[in-house]
Amino acid sequence: MPIPEDVTGDEIDKDVRQELQSLPKTLAEDVAKNLVMVARLIDEDPEGAYGYSRVALRLASRVAAVREAAGFAAYATQKYSEALAEFRAARRMTGSAELWPVMADCERGLGRPEKALDMAGAPEVHKLDKAGQVEMRLVAAGARRDMGQLDAAIVTLQSPELASNSVQPWTARLRYAYADALLAVGRENEAREWFAKAVEADRDGSTDASDRLAELDGVEFVDALDENEHDGEHDGEHDGEPDSEPEGGDQGAGEDAGAEATEPADTADTAEAADTADTAEAADVADASGSADED
Repeated sequence: MPIPEDVTGDEIDKDVRQELQSLPKTLAEDVAKNLVMVARLIDEDPEGAYGYSRVALRLASRVAAVREAAGFAAYATQKYSEALAEFRAARRMTGSAELWPVMADCERGLGRPEKALDMAGAPEVHKLDKAGQVEMRLVAAGARRDMGQLDAAIVTLQSPELASNSVQPWTARLRYAYADALLAVGRENEAREWFAKAVEADRDGSTDASDRLAELDGVEFVDALDENEHDGEHDGEHDGEPDSEPEGGDQGAGEDAGAEATEPADTADTAEAADTADTAEAADVADASGSADED
């Protein structure tokens, strides 16, 4: 797959670069460039990221960072079985429990929430850092919801991290999951409160908490561009219609004329006024003729 000219491979994390030192220099550079492309595309173009991950995997399948990147690319494209296999391979190579939560979520994706719950209670969870433990809690709550255990999902999310007022990288997602779980059981007022708290913590827009909050408040957003296009369509509808107004006139004038035409008039008065006008006009003509003769 083509690599943009601005990608050098030096953009990768130093720990990954160190792993690649076991490869020949040229090969290491090629792998690094493909890993950069995976990281660059995984959010906006998961399929593209997946393609680059497969190239890296063909070049260096014995590098743990490559297996991990391939796992996340497969996970982003919902290829959960493939992702789980790559994560397991990476874990065997490193001995780290860091990937445990996402492995459990792959089990959910494969329709095995019970397996995900088993993993949530495994000893590996205690080896996770705080962020990993929160992630595991989110996966476990999701598994409970998969099994229809909505109240249990709410209880699973109730934790010191949820109650804390400090904002951490996981805070917005944890509050959002809790709000969504509350809404699922009909506790709308509480859900609104926690969606609002999620908005406060969501500094980088990682969730759609603001949209969910607006929805609960009955606020509808109108796209200004769409509205303008809609107005343009209405304007265009009149362009092809025949003009029923008198030439040179406007609609308002036509309406006024119509209104005047419908007003009742005294026939005798009208005739008398006409006779008077005719007499005056005849007199004017006679005066004009006399003046011409005198000249």
